[in-house]
Amino acid sequence: MNSQADALQAPGDSTENGAQQIRDALREAIVERRLSPGTKLSESDVGSLFNVSRTLARAALQALSYEGLVSVEKNRGAFVAYPSLDEARQIFAARRLVEPGILRSAAERITPAQLKHLRQLLIEEGRLMSERGQSARRAEIKASGDFHLMLASISGNLIMQRFMEELVARSSLVIALYGQSSASSCGHAEHGDIITALERKDIDTACHLMLHHIAHIEADLDLRERKSFGLKEAFER
Repeated sequence: MNSQADALQAPGDSTENGAQQIRDALREAIVERRLSPGTKLSESDVGSLFNVSRTLARAALQALSYEGLVSVEKNRGAFVAYPSLDEARQIFAARRLVEPGILRSAAERITPAQLKHLRQLLIEEGRLMSERGQSARRAEIKASGDFHLMLASISGNLIMQRFMEELVARSSLVIALYGQSSASSCGHAEHGDIITALERKDIDTACHLMLHHIAHIEADLDLRERKSFGLKEAFER
C-alpha cells in the first residue's frame, strides 16, 4: 500500500489527479470487498494512509459519494455505503434494463480480437475459482465484474460504460452484504455461454442468457452480514 500512497505524491501531480488516484484506490478496495459496507472513512485516516492533505481526502470521498459507493452523514463523516435490500433490488432491476442493450450494441461492433480477449478473461476467472483464500476470492469477483465492463467498453457508448462501472461497483457492495460466500458472485459458465452466443452472432440468445445470468446473481443473495475491516486493515490484507 505504501507504493500506492507514494505514487500519489509523484512530482507534478495536480490536486485533481491526486484526488482521482485516491478515489480509484479506495474504489478498488470497495469493489474487491476489502472495505466492507459501513466501514468509516474519516478524512484524517484517509489522508494519513495516503500521506496527503485532508482536502485531497475529502475530494476523493466526495467523488465516491457521487457514485453511491460512500455515504456522507452530517456530523458523523463518511462511510462505505450500506445498501438496503430495496436498493439491492433496484440495482439489479437497473442491470436487467441496461445490460441487454449494451450486449446488443457490443454484438454489432465486436471483433475477433475482442472475442479472444473475453475468452482470456474467462480463463483467468476459471483459474481464480480454483484457488483458495480471501485474496483469490476478491480477485475472482473483480474478474467477474471485468467481463461485464468489457462488454460495456466494446459497445462504444462511453455514457453506458460509466453507468456500468457504477452498477458493477454497487453490485459488489450488495454481494458483500448479502451474497453467499460459497457461491461465485457471477456465474463462470454463464459468461462462457454468452460469449458462445456472441461468436455465433445469436444476439437474442445472448440477451436471454444475460437476463438469466443477472437473475442468477440476484437469486444468490441472502441476509448474512460479513466481517468488516477498518481502513488501515483493509489495505494490509
